[in-house]
Amino acid sequence: MGLSHHKDKDDDFAVSGPKHIKDIEIDWDNEDHRRCITACLVKGTYVLETKRRHLAPAWWESFHFRLDYVLDFGCQCVVCTTSQLIFGDRWKWFTYGAVFQYAPPDGARRHPSAPSYVVAFRGTMTGERTIVPDMRHDLRILLNKQHLCGRFCHARQMVGELLDSIAVHSSAAVWLAGHSLGASIALDVGRHMMTNRELKLEAFLFNPPHVSLAAAIGEAGKKDVYAMGYVGKYYLGEILTQHKGRMEELFEKLRPWQPYLYVHERDVICMGFIHYFEQREVMMKDWIPGMATSAATLSFRDMGYSLFGKHRERPHLIPSAVLWKNQSQQGDAHELQQWWQPKMALSRKLYKWP
Repeated sequence: MGLSHHKDKDDDFAVSGPKHIKDIEIDWDNEDHRRCITACLVKGTYVLETKRRHLAPAWWESFHFRLDYVLDFGCQCVVCTTSQLIFGDRWKWFTYGAVFQYAPPDGARRHPSAPSYVVAFRGTMTGERTIVPDMRHDLRILLNKQHLCGRFCHARQMVGELLDSIAVHSSAAVWLAGHSLGASIALDVGRHMMTNRELKLEAFLFNPPHVSLAAAIGEAGKKDVYAMGYVGKYYLGEILTQHKGRMEELFEKLRPWQPYLYVHERDVICMGFIHYFEQREVMMKDWIPGMATSAATLSFRDMGYSLFGKHRERPHLIPSAVLWKNQSQQGDAHELQQWWQPKMALSRKLYKWP
């Protein structure tokens, strides 16, 4: 009962929502406003999948959004699939995201930088009925098999249909947002839209998963480990020329897209992005630029797959990004709530592909 009461408070916008921007005019060019609001929309998708969904509307209506439709997808685990085939059971549907339309009050001036729609995706919910399908998706992300997940494919399809339904095809028309598992979905959708439609959708990715072994390596040895890895990838790339060429072409397509990555330096789930971009920059400066650039597009796992004729690319291999790093020493490093707090020890770094 105590846990339920605690969750009620966490899901109640009046109790846990941001106070500092609730009653002010939103400036859509303000990085703090954009971060807080998109994080709140993602929180709304979490609450939609709980028994406390009556608390959900405040998370988007407070910023003049309306719920256009929810994104539901059926559980594809072995138990549910077998039960449906044998016994004719109804498919178990779960809400994993939602599409919100920005609707400023009548007579209010529409800010030129405001989005028309925000598509938000929730992350893993450990204490809810979605735990099994959520964890299955988490495992596939670790194994770099998220392209096989129905939820990812469904998200790409729904965002594509949304883009087809609106008249203005620009980066300001549709934004993407997600937390943890949801950030992986948003990243996948954004990459897909950039490579297939050349659309640079604004993407706000909170605690996107990228587990790195570098967290277990001391600072003194980290540079040496990365240097050896870059050497190995470069020379393997000289052998696997077809895979190397395909990855270089992919990076060139993705180069203009700069998603916003919100990561915490204490969060082991997402700190791999910190290591990836920071060490990549070090290698670019200390090495022969051409060698470092070539090695940065490759991963040992993907090259291993290519030996068997399989084409994969690690989701963290993105050429450009705006990395927002939270350096605070308090609170849960992986929680979504940290991203709508007013006073944060945030640092910003733009990483651009050469």
